[in-house]
Amino acid sequence: MFAGGAPQARHANQGLVGLSGRAPKLVGVSLLRHRRTKGSAKLALKFSAGLVAFYAVLIGQALWARKKIGTTKERPPHGNTVYGVDSPGEPIRALLIGDSTAVGYGVKKREQTPAAQLAEGLSHVLDTPISMRSEAVVGASSIDLLDQIEAAVDHKPEMAFILVGANDIRRQVRPSIAAARLGVAVRTLRETGAEVVVGTVPDMGTIKVILPPLRNVVRHWSRRLARAQTVAAVDAGARVVSVGDLMGPLFIKLGDGFFGEDRFHPSAAGYANVCGHLVSAAVASWRERDNEEAHAELYGSIMSVPAAAQEAADHSGTEVVRRGRLARVLPRRKATASS
Repeated sequence: MFAGGAPQARHANQGLVGLSGRAPKLVGVSLLRHRRTKGSAKLALKFSAGLVAFYAVLIGQALWARKKIGTTKERPPHGNTVYGVDSPGEPIRALLIGDSTAVGYGVKKREQTPAAQLAEGLSHVLDTPISMRSEAVVGASSIDLLDQIEAAVDHKPEMAFILVGANDIRRQVRPSIAAARLGVAVRTLRETGAEVVVGTVPDMGTIKVILPPLRNVVRHWSRRLARAQTVAAVDAGARVVSVGDLMGPLFIKLGDGFFGEDRFHPSAAGYANVCGHLVSAAVASWRERDNEEAHAELYGSIMSVPAAAQEAADHSGTEVVRRGRLARVLPRRKATASS
């Protein structure tokens, strides 16, 4: 019994000696790990507190901007009529869908609405009547586009314009989802034979009442959605105009006169600026449909669709159109003067 037990005791003693020899090192490592963990916890706590404070600032600025942005119960008169009736030929049937930017929220006269400005510009350049139909709705987002197309099914549009995106940002719809919905709308229109021109979401960071750092965040959201919209719309067969900060130069010239009464939507001059670029893109698309060579097509750059989307997001007024598996990027055109 004792012979069998002695080795156990010896091994036990050796274990104790070995443990006692390593004990200071283990304690030191444990203390070091504890300090590191404690330091990491403090750092995480400071980061979380900073993040909460940052979001609190953003929320406060959003509430302040909402208070500063006015509202009006007035709605612009509809622009659903035939323009250029003295021009020869049968009217081209055009459709405008989208949100309050497409409606022309804030303007008071029919001729100031985007529907009227687009139709007048097209009629002037193409020298043909334009039968315009607008189904755009204030507050609409990308999910509402198919309903607007359905509402105009009797119109059988040959050309369509889409202006949408601001409310997707306001409602925090993921860019991939909003862009996919836009792509479905474009495909639906293309399947009916319509030429489609899409104006991407404007740079909402140009709105004066939105202050930094919220302005920087909103600008990032706008450009991210614009890139996604460009890829989806071009893939679906649309010609895309990067609206971006097209309104920026006018804002520098006109100041507060650039915005409407609500301090959020453009004035008539702002709408005219955007419509002028959309008309130029639509004319090129229509002439290409009729196998007429558009001069601007001769010097565009060919690149992948994602690269074209990035190029358009960085340079407002740029047009992007599908060319096989690639995309042609057309430099900013001069807006149609009649718009």
